[in-house]
Amino acid sequence: MNETAIAQQELVTAPENEVAVELTGSAALLEALLVEGVDTIFGYPGGAIMPVYDALYDYKEKLNHILVRHEQGGIHAGQGYARTSGKVGVVFATSGPGATNLITGLADAQIDSTPLVCITGQVFAHLLGTDAFQETDVINISTPVTKWNYQITDATEIPEVLAKAFYIARSGRPGPVLIDITKNAQIQKFQFKGYTPCTHIRSYRPKPIVRHEYIEQAAALINQAKKPFILFGQGVILGSAEQEFKAFVEKSGIPAAWTILGAGAIPTDHPQNVGMLGMHGNYGPNVLTNECDVLIAVGMRFDDRVTGRLDKYAKQAQVIHLDIDPAEIDKNVKSTVPVWGDCKETLPLLTAQVDKKDHTEWLAKFNEYTAQENEAVINNELHPTTDEMTMGEVIDQLNILTKGEAVIVTDVGQHQMVACRYADFKNTRSNVTSGGLGTMGFALPAAIGAKYGAQDRTVIAIIGDGGMQMTIQELGTIMQSGVDVKIIILNNRFLGMVRQWQELFNERRYSFVDIQSPDFVQVAAGYRIPGRMIEDRADLQPALEQMLNNKGSFLLEVMVTKENNVFPMVPQGCSVSEIRLK
Repeated sequence: MNETAIAQQELVTAPENEVAVELTGSAALLEALLVEGVDTIFGYPGGAIMPVYDALYDYKEKLNHILVRHEQGGIHAGQGYARTSGKVGVVFATSGPGATNLITGLADAQIDSTPLVCITGQVFAHLLGTDAFQETDVINISTPVTKWNYQITDATEIPEVLAKAFYIARSGRPGPVLIDITKNAQIQKFQFKGYTPCTHIRSYRPKPIVRHEYIEQAAALINQAKKPFILFGQGVILGSAEQEFKAFVEKSGIPAAWTILGAGAIPTDHPQNVGMLGMHGNYGPNVLTNECDVLIAVGMRFDDRVTGRLDKYAKQAQVIHLDIDPAEIDKNVKSTVPVWGDCKETLPLLTAQVDKKDHTEWLAKFNEYTAQENEAVINNELHPTTDEMTMGEVIDQLNILTKGEAVIVTDVGQHQMVACRYADFKNTRSNVTSGGLGTMGFALPAAIGAKYGAQDRTVIAIIGDGGMQMTIQELGTIMQSGVDVKIIILNNRFLGMVRQWQELFNERRYSFVDIQSPDFVQVAAGYRIPGRMIEDRADLQPALEQMLNNKGSFLLEVMVTKENNVFPMVPQGCSVSEIRLK
């Protein structure tokens, strides 16, 4: 949702403290962050936000600021932090290029529903509209890629606007918020009467009213179904409804498949978890989408990479769609029963009314397709007989060593699809990836943020040789902060996903996908990060153990086969039942 009209709506908070303290706008901002429970900020200083950084000097014991090397790295780190912690990520940037460098991350967070509050500095209010040095109209630039944005020109607005910002970012369907603060407002002193978090905004209803008649209709369809099928997405995780979802799956006995962002909502080894949906998803879930009689979508938005051709998608099925955002229901796939609401609330209501069943024969059909996929694709990928290593066998060895307990942060490309297909996820909030926007360069900074959001967990970034070079400067952030991130570069010496499409659909006309890379291990060494490069299969397990056992960050470059393709694959413009195994 992007409702700039919210800016004009009334904020309802508890009465402010009676005792006022004179503070600058910058200090008031930091006090607000403390009340909101913020512990980590990712940012990069500059002229227009310098007063905030000056105030931050006195808050170093209370707020941990991570100096990134690029504002895009900062916002991706904020995303990683939000995805593993479940909290709102906070990012600071200056005006002009600092603010515009956030736009890619804002778009990524918007489409993947990641809660962020980004604070940008701005030129003095009296200079707005004059093309002053480093002035950019970040409000109009960021409007399409934020849930809400607002420009503060007077310090007295800061407590109310910040309260609104955090509430909007985290409530309902989460998303990014940008607050632009002019320099005069940062410097201005005012009588600060305390800060009260927001709990309600008039005319903004983040959770739609649950309609019980739709719950009853959905339960009736499920109870009559012979071949029901559950599709689940990140909405389960964002709603903290993992236990409620597991209870629904197990009572109903229905096979369940996940979108790329839904991975981990239930463990990947759960007996009813039948695999990944989508263009490079598993064979059975794609084909049987067009054979089920009732399709139950929970917290997913029927993205085109999941549906393939819409005019040939699940036309035989009655569709039940559970989502907190009414705009997603009927947007791409027409629902038979729309179930509006927070799935943490709607799932228990639905579970109470569904019959306990065991769809053994139907589940067995998924297993038949899994056996076909194993023979045609998976066995060769995980246990190759060729001399060169595959991406899949690296992930398979990683599963053995981490036992599915690690947080896996992936970049975008073939390695992303392979990692998401084959990684074991025993716990929720374990798969951090750029889903809807597909942002190359996401993984390295996102892994930094992910580690700050889950400091007691092992965080592993899996990156291609192309994506690594997009944000490689964030190795400097790792060096300076000392954060412990394990980095695996799967180097196939190509922009692999583009090359695969050129091979399959452009007659192997490899146009500008042969990418040369630096010596990644030497580059890491320059940032005082130890590393190792391997080419032989015999070195894989020892190298992974060395990486995992190293105290602190470690970079492992694995040379994998150059022209291996990711299958299965639903070609663009085809239906999910036309998925190819080769």
